[in-house]
Amino acid sequence: MAHTRLRKFNTRDTYPEQNLDNDLCQVVVAEGKFVFVRGQIGQNLDSSRSVGIGDVAAQTEQAMANIRMLLEEAGSKLEHVCKITIYIVDPRYRETVYRVVGKWLKGVFPVSTGIVVSALARPEWLVEVDAIAVIPPGRA
Repeated sequence: MAHTRLRKFNTRDTYPEQNLDNDLCQVVVAEGKFVFVRGQIGQNLDSSRSVGIGDVAAQTEQAMANIRMLLEEAGSKLEHVCKITIYIVDPRYRETVYRVVGKWLKGVFPVSTGIVVSALARPEWLVEVDAIAVIPPGRA
């Protein structure tokens, strides 16, 4: 079975200031049951507009809203998330970010990894969250 790739894009369009030419997508549904969501940041997926500049809570809210939307497009839901990875550019953001993520994933109990990085792809981005979920039987 071929993988299903949702919301395809090329990095030359996403990062015009960088000399890149990579074909990527926001979501891959593998074997019709595993959903891999690309790292989401404080950016509206439809307009590519960054939101919450300087506000890590607002950026995390947008990232989680993106993940929910992308999972639903793939036939899954937040409650089917198995693994998340959270990248923050400042360890002082941890409590705020985890509080927001925890609100979105209350009762889900995913495996979580948190990483402090020196920077993300754009200087205004403070947090990035990626997710792995499943599509429950009968929905694939």
